[in-house]
Formats: sequence, structure tokens, C-alpha cells
Amino acid sequence: MLETSARLLRVLTLLHSRRDWSGPELAGELGVSPRTVRRDVDRLRALGYPINAVGGGGGGYRLGAGASLPPLLLDDEEAVAVAVGLRTAAAGTVTGIAETSVRALAKLDHVLPPALRHRVTTLSSALVTTPLPGATVDAATLTVIATAVREHHRLRFDHAARDGTTSRRDVEPYRLVHSGRRWYLVGWDTGRQDWRTFRVDRLSPRTPTGPRFVPRPLPDDDVGRYFVHSMTVDRFHHRAVLVMRASAEEVADEVPPTLGLVEPIDETSCLVRIGSDSLDQLAVWVAAFGFEFEIVEPPELVEHMGTLTARLQRAARASAGGNPGRRE
Repeated sequence: MLETSARLLRVLTLLHSRRDWSGPELAGELGVSPRTVRRDVDRLRALGYPINAVGGGGGGYRLGAGASLPPLLLDDEEAVAVAVGLRTAAAGTVTGIAETSVRALAKLDHVLPPALRHRVTTLSSALVTTPLPGATVDAATLTVIATAVREHHRLRFDHAARDGTTSRRDVEPYRLVHSGRRWYLVGWDTGRQDWRTFRVDRLSPRTPTGPRFVPRPLPDDDVGRYFVHSMTVDRFHHRAVLVMRASAEEVADEVPPTLGLVEPIDETSCLVRIGSDSLDQLAVWVAAFGFEFEIVEPPELVEHMGTLTARLQRAARASAGGNPGRRE
């Protein structure tokens, strides 16, 4: 009986690990006959696990969705990762996630072996999570959007702009992006006939969702790169491209994704794309990064850096008691 019970747990672990398993594959992993696999599957079904049969040579199996969530089998590292993730979720950007995480953590903590509970407690006691400012989003809204992305259903929603004006949008949703502070939807706006990025906390989905759509090629194979570029470069009047004389890793410490896009060139240099509506602000940012650099574009930034440099030199001379020189 002990051997059978252990084997049933092993069957569940395998079914959790990937979508489909053929009967012969499961039998090979377990070292038993396909007939034994069929009996084990029947026992698990009797216990309430929704295991569906799929076609294929020798038959196959898939763990399906049931009326309630079946018990999950986690290895040690997975259990620790989930527990730590739940403990740090209190600073999340999803409405109500803190309370929900505490309830889930209480259930998990109750069944953790003492050694694993000690590891989780040790990690958690060393972690400090700072609360993130800004609006949160409702978990139900994220679910609606994620489902539309998965099923290729157009989304219809009311969107509030920065100035408070509201517009109705019809969008083909492609990806949800979490920037660390906010959630964004990247999609094709059918009314504007262009790619758009929407803050999720500013949209209110309408039901039902729209018709299915045939997915079009994404604007960039790396949606994260596209998102950073659209939020930190494309949206601004002045767009700069710089060559920094330092590695991409070093520069990324000074230029986070919320400020610009860093692309490696080689081990000692990288490309930075950054934008602003103010040449003054752009020039100060670039100079403050602390690296040797060259301006690739735009030409007006090169000219403005010269003007700003002369202004700073005059200020330095004046502060030192020298002649400030002629004002330009």
C-alpha cells in the first residue's frame, strides 16, 4: 500500500510538470506497466483529481481543471519560492493581494516541514519590502485582460487619460507588462490603427469582450524592450541616442528601465536611448550618469550641451571670484 501511495504522488508530480503525457511515457517514468498506470489514474480520479484522457499512441493523460483546486505537489525549492513570494506580496500593486497572500501563506506554513519553515523564516526575516506608491489594480481586471490575451478576444474598455478625459477603446490585447510600480497593457488599438500602451489602473473593461482576432506580428520580438522604449523614448519630443564608455551592466545601475533603454555593444561600451521634453533636463541627466559618452543624436543636444557647458563654466568662475565673462 505504501508503494502504491508513493507512486500515486509520483503520477501527480509528473502530470503537474507538463501538459500531456502518453501512457507509455508515464509507465517508463514509473517503471510499471501501462495497465498499472491506468489503474493509478482511476484511483486518482476517484479521489477527485480531474485527469482527462487525450489521444495518441497508447492513450494519454492531462491534468485538467476541476470544480475546486486539487492539492499541489511542490518540491522543497518550489515551496520556499512560493512562501517567500507570498510574504513579499504585501507591497504589491494588486488590490487586496496582501490579505489574500496572508491567508494563502497561513495554509502553506501549516504544512511546511520544520526544516523548510526555518528556511522561509530566515529568508523572510532578512527581507525588507518597501511599499510602492501609486494606484493599484483590481485582480479581477487583470484576470479579464489576461484571459482576453490568451483567448485572442478583443477588449472594449473606457480609458481615462492624464487630464481626466475618458475615451472608449477597442483593442487587440497582446501582453500585460508589470514595471514594478504599475501594470500596463500592450495592444493594437483598432480605432487608432496603431500599437498603444495603456495603464491598467486607468481602464475599466466592458463586458462581454469583443470578437476573436487573428494575432498580428508584435512590434518587437522583445515586448519588454518595446515597452521600455515606448515609455522612456518614443513618448517624448527630444529623443537621444548615446554611446556610453562602460559596460551595459554598469550603466544599467544608473539608468533603470523607467528612465531609458540600455543595449550592450561590447564589454566596455553600450548604447543608451533616452527621451525628455526638455533639452536642459536631457543634458543634465546625461552628464550626471558619471560615464564618458558620445552623443549620436540628436544634433540639437550636442549644441545644447555646449551652451550648458559654457553656462556652468561661467558659474564656476563667478563662484570662485573670477570674471563671469560676457552673458550669451
